[in-house]
Amino acid sequence: MEEILIERWRLAEDRIQEIAKEPEVSGKPGHYFQKTAAFLLLMLETGRKAEQGAFQRASLEELQEWNRRLYEDIIGDAYEYSYANPAYAVRELTEDYGTVLSFVYTELRGMIVYAFEGRLEEMLICMELFLQIHSEFCGGSFPSKEQLLSDVYWFVSDYSDVFVTRRVREQLDPSLSFARDIIMEADLKDPRYLYQFGEYINDTQIGTSRYLAGLTEEEIRRMASVFTEGYRMGFVVSKKPLERKKTVNIRYCLGFERIIRQAVQNFQEMGLECIIYRKAVSRVNIREANQIGYYGAFPNRQYEYDHKGDGALFMDKAFAQRKLGVLRAAYEQYRELAGVHGGPAVMEVFGEHPFEPKTKPEALRLDGKQQEVQVYLNSRTGQMINEYIPGEERSFTIIAFPVPEIGKQFEEIFRETMKINTLDYMTWQQIQQRLIDVLDKGTYVRITGKGANQTDLKVALWPVEDPDHETIFENCVADVNIPVGEVFTSPKLKGTDGVLHVTGVYLDGLFFQDLKLFFQDGMVKDYQCRNYEEEEENRRYIRENVFMHHETLPLGEFAIGTNTTAYMAAKRYHIGGRLPILIAEKTGPHFAVGDTCFSWEEDVLTRNPDGKRMIAKENECSMLRKEDPSKAYFNCHTDITIPYDELGKITVFHKDGSRTVLIQDGRFVLPGTEKLNEPLE
Repeated sequence: MEEILIERWRLAEDRIQEIAKEPEVSGKPGHYFQKTAAFLLLMLETGRKAEQGAFQRASLEELQEWNRRLYEDIIGDAYEYSYANPAYAVRELTEDYGTVLSFVYTELRGMIVYAFEGRLEEMLICMELFLQIHSEFCGGSFPSKEQLLSDVYWFVSDYSDVFVTRRVREQLDPSLSFARDIIMEADLKDPRYLYQFGEYINDTQIGTSRYLAGLTEEEIRRMASVFTEGYRMGFVVSKKPLERKKTVNIRYCLGFERIIRQAVQNFQEMGLECIIYRKAVSRVNIREANQIGYYGAFPNRQYEYDHKGDGALFMDKAFAQRKLGVLRAAYEQYRELAGVHGGPAVMEVFGEHPFEPKTKPEALRLDGKQQEVQVYLNSRTGQMINEYIPGEERSFTIIAFPVPEIGKQFEEIFRETMKINTLDYMTWQQIQQRLIDVLDKGTYVRITGKGANQTDLKVALWPVEDPDHETIFENCVADVNIPVGEVFTSPKLKGTDGVLHVTGVYLDGLFFQDLKLFFQDGMVKDYQCRNYEEEEENRRYIRENVFMHHETLPLGEFAIGTNTTAYMAAKRYHIGGRLPILIAEKTGPHFAVGDTCFSWEEDVLTRNPDGKRMIAKENECSMLRKEDPSKAYFNCHTDITIPYDELGKITVFHKDGSRTVLIQDGRFVLPGTEKLNEPLE
């Protein structure tokens, strides 16, 4: 650490110790500062222990106790009396101070990560933020709310160059190997290694790690190979130059290290070095509640949800321009590393207990103007990333496995998932081609629900001018998108009309009851659900968590899922509501609102296994990309699936007035697809 930073550190640490003993502030704000100072001292002690290697030597019981101390005030009922809870903070500290001080406390919790990784500059910045806020309450009078807001705003803006630049670097630079070193060097049969990451660890991570520790090397190699081979095939199938790439990013949930270690070795054999960075912890880098990177257990999902709108404290056009400027400078600094980055390999998990959030009036939310700025920032960020890591040169893969939280049948479900992830792609390829041959001759498809499902949607299709060489549906087997089981297209927006309805669905971990989207010429013109009594609250819930603050979104994808094996496994184990969208989208027709599946890759040649060129890669929105990318891309893509048992018919209508039924009453009726019904029987 530079000498000037050492001096700042000493001054900050001494001052925090004084405040922990005597806050020098009267009333409830004094309690806030004293408790927060105690937390900062715990962070300093954590950093010293990490530097000295104490966490490698400690017993499992000692590690569990320390992990509990780090997260104890946001776990379970303790959260109700934590300053991290905006409702409690407002109740104790008043509305003028509560939301701001709750944000500050939450931002300081990022120091857990910085302490374990030895990131002293970020720790010091957080300590000085605390001292700046504390100083406002000293001197005989309390500050105005505007003064605190100003302090937070300039903290976020001034230190964007530190937090944002570091985030870009850790996404591209393999020399930042904190997590990879643990994965490759630790004894993975001893669950103590999990506590070296600095994440919250519970029975889910311990149980997953212990289960994988009991599997054979052959089983581990098979799972890792499905994962890494899917990534390689993504480049092969799309004819992208994998040989030009030097790095790949692995994203996963802690507990799966045995598979990840083998995956790292597999990628090394392909000539790729693995970058493994954790989810963002500073609000400067967090996009709503997205988990991009590796992560541990969630101490409290309501805590995460309560703070997803904290950007309301600083989101304005000036901040957006500031962050974009820092992003540009960071990508310029790491331009060479960006040029050889291949994209992410993602391992999702499923089976966690469903979460239905409580809406708190004390929680911060972006207002209308801020939502527009957030959309602008996301759009410009997406454009910039594509400039330095071009979509036509990168790929990805994604796979999912259950965790012990899914229930007593975890081990059986895990093995069933492995079976689903390794279904014979040749069988599905041939069956799906039968569907595509009919769909390619259609002008539109009509999808209707049955029973309580009120779906009645007409999806317009792009015309095929050269049927011998062109197709409008991609035959999706198991490469980038594991497991097998869907054919999909980018619909024509004009002429796409009707209502999409699901009686209940989990989207990104949040439950939606009776979700309805109404389309006119491919754009959502209205929407509703029944999660809350107030209609406006339901609309806000959809707008924030499906629309990502956009006024409307196009129908970016229409697909027919064909993985009836996965569907029946979900029925058999009663886990339909816990499936990740990766598997759920294969268990019925699904519809994505937002961008198409080919965003930033519209001009890249894509062929189906039969050699036909995919021509339905864009819509009337994405066609604007060369004029104004901000109008072409929405930087979101949310899949909504109608399960087979809520499905009435899928009918293809042809130019000559004839029609072909593909699915009726939840069963495949097109000749050549009957095999898909076998699991359903």
